Amino acid sequence: MAGARKPVVEVRRSQRRRRTVSAYRDGERVVVLIPDQFSRAEESEWVDRMLARLAAREGRLARSDAELLTRATRLLDAYLSDYGAQAVPASVRWVTNQNGRWGSCTPADRTIRISHRVQEMPDWVIDYVLLHELAHLIVPSHNAAFWALVARYPKSERARGYLEGIAAAVAVPALTD
Repeated sequence: MAGARKPVVEVRRSQRRRRTVSAYRDGERVVVLIPDQFSRAEESEWVDRMLARLAAREGRLARSDAELLTRATRLLDAYLSDYGAQAVPASVRWVTNQNGRWGSCTPADRTIRISHRVQEMPDWVIDYVLLHELAHLIVPSHNAAFWALVARYPKSERARGYLEGIAAAVAVPALTD
């Protein structure tokens, strides 16, 4: 494909690393960390695999506000269509200043903000967070009527469990040797 080129890749081998492979960007370069005992063929295979994973991750991070609004419209049609204009937000956008919550809604001006931390999560989790905030346009509080609206999304319990797991994992201090 024209214009697309493979980035400069630096492979770092480690005698301490046994099975895991990881990769990250360092400026224009991609650093791939592999076990020292990998063959050249395994190295090549894992470099390609990790470049694909990084590209997929970066594609998810590039999700735009416009895509988020399109997603909100789809969710409204599927789960809240009986509320009409009452459930339509004035704006929906990604924000980077919400580190203590997944999303927020201001019913007074009909704005919804979704934390950038959600961008990397599976689509069904993003849909849940977005529907949760859309439901606040109809019911501002977390009462039974609100949770009944959220429960219209078939994966709501699963998504809540996922988010609770992420929150618990982040709150647990790293284990040291």
